[in-house]
Amino acid sequence: MSSFFTLPGAQKKRKRAPTTDPPKKRVATSKSTRAPSKPAPAAKKRIERDESISGSESESDEGIEENDASGSSSESENEGETAAEKRLRLAERYLENVRQEVDETGFNAEDVDRDIIAERLQEDVAELKGKVYRKIAPELAVDQASHTHFRCDTLSTTSVAICAPFVYTVSKDRCLVKWKLQELPANQYPQTTKKKPKKPPAPPRRRPTKVAILKGNHKKSQDKGYQGHVADILCVAASQDGKFVVTGGADKRLIIYDAKSLKPLRVFMHHRDAVTGLAFRRGTNQLYSASKDRTVKVWSLDELAYIETLFGHQDEVVDIDALAQERCVSVGARDRTARLWKVVEETQLVFRGGSIDKKQTANINPRSLAHEGSMDRVAMIDDELFVTGSDNGSIALWSIQKKKPLYILPQAHGLEQPLLPTEASAEEDPSPKVVPAPQPRWITALRTLPYSDLILSGSWDGYVRVWKLSEDKKRIEPAGILGNTSADVDAIPNGVSADDSEDEMAVDSTSGSKSPQWLVNGIINDIALFERGERGKDGLCVVVGVGKDHRLGRWKRIKGGKNGAVVFEVPRTKTSLENGTVNGE
Repeated sequence: MSSFFTLPGAQKKRKRAPTTDPPKKRVATSKSTRAPSKPAPAAKKRIERDESISGSESESDEGIEENDASGSSSESENEGETAAEKRLRLAERYLENVRQEVDETGFNAEDVDRDIIAERLQEDVAELKGKVYRKIAPELAVDQASHTHFRCDTLSTTSVAICAPFVYTVSKDRCLVKWKLQELPANQYPQTTKKKPKKPPAPPRRRPTKVAILKGNHKKSQDKGYQGHVADILCVAASQDGKFVVTGGADKRLIIYDAKSLKPLRVFMHHRDAVTGLAFRRGTNQLYSASKDRTVKVWSLDELAYIETLFGHQDEVVDIDALAQERCVSVGARDRTARLWKVVEETQLVFRGGSIDKKQTANINPRSLAHEGSMDRVAMIDDELFVTGSDNGSIALWSIQKKKPLYILPQAHGLEQPLLPTEASAEEDPSPKVVPAPQPRWITALRTLPYSDLILSGSWDGYVRVWKLSEDKKRIEPAGILGNTSADVDAIPNGVSADDSEDEMAVDSTSGSKSPQWLVNGIINDIALFERGERGKDGLCVVVGVGKDHRLGRWKRIKGGKNGAVVFEVPRTKTSLENGTVNGE
């Protein structure tokens, strides 16, 4: 049987036909009749074919051919250039265009562009390294700041958080209120037509509008499924992306809300005592929480999950702050320590307070120079510097390179009024010697503008005081008082003076003195701020939470104080060149 499958392998192969010339490739012809080209080598055929195709396209569109004649010639010259040579050629062409524009306008923009680019590069590098890169304090018209008081029918405001243009306030009666800030007066009534308006513009709106309010129920304390607070809310924080709002309270609860609707998303009960402080890691949804159970806990809000607990404080952790790196700084009240937590390395640096800078006691009564009993407030300037505020009225500047403070500013908010002899003693005719020395006002609020030289502090003297970091970054210097236009008020009221006594009377409504309208009546419990415009060219917005008593207790109560919050709009004074133009033009 002979078939294809039984034949030997040699016979299976079919013989190929004798080789002949390969078939000629067809050449695309244009509209104009041309003679058929003779066969040529493969490379010449390919070039001829490309030329014929380009010729047919150019003939079909004569207008485009005339306009692109110069372009095709330049492309033919640049056929053999590499990618690097092409980038260099485009850059030279761009510089030539810029040079022509400079010649037409009549000024040399090379120096301006060089300065702007160098400044931006320095700022970017400094921001990545976590160092101070902006000196904004001298550019703010602090004394020209406008003020607006707003409130809801609540008790003392304990904390404030900002995610522009929204502000979130919490109070001791378990209320979370969402407000919307007003635009700057120049942007509130934009002119839509070219005609000149006949009527004068309406007065600008300054008071924030209430968007939503959420109140907890203290009767639900035994209900484990209740997604709300059942005791005082002590702190609030808002994420930078505007997705989450977080509150912590004396009921040991940490509640995550949807920022848009204030709908509770998750309730955490991991802390064993009151939650006193919250801070988001800058640019992320990683959250740090401080509690009276002497721990700091780390959370991830993207997964709505708990990560880990940080141990080390020997007393209640009352405040916490964080920046871009995965680390945070907390203060431990009466253990008088600030601790820098390196979360990734699982280590901590301990900074011990309690010291007094005796070099600065020239104008201070030694009896009023109190020792530090509790470290209550902390705020990070950058990843190497931070400031703390204490119950002895001092603000301390710290560096992570040293265990002791670089600088201590004593009695930043002055001294309280001295007691009367009858108030200090139960005798009918007490001696003035029994009257104790006046004590300094506590630092109840402290905030910085991250990666800048601006520091704000608050107490119950009626002022939000502004400080700046010195050029050598080793001192804290006064920069003014928000909304203060009187030269009689001393920026650093060390000791008891007539001005200091008037300030206290301005806070106390029982006195007969007339208080200025811009004075903050009450205890400043928290400060939040943000910059308006690109890189703060439109100024600074500061929101201050005010209450009749302290956020953590009722040790101090201000007569005539008002619960609520105050908005300060701080304008810019110094114009700076930005891409060759002056701000405001």
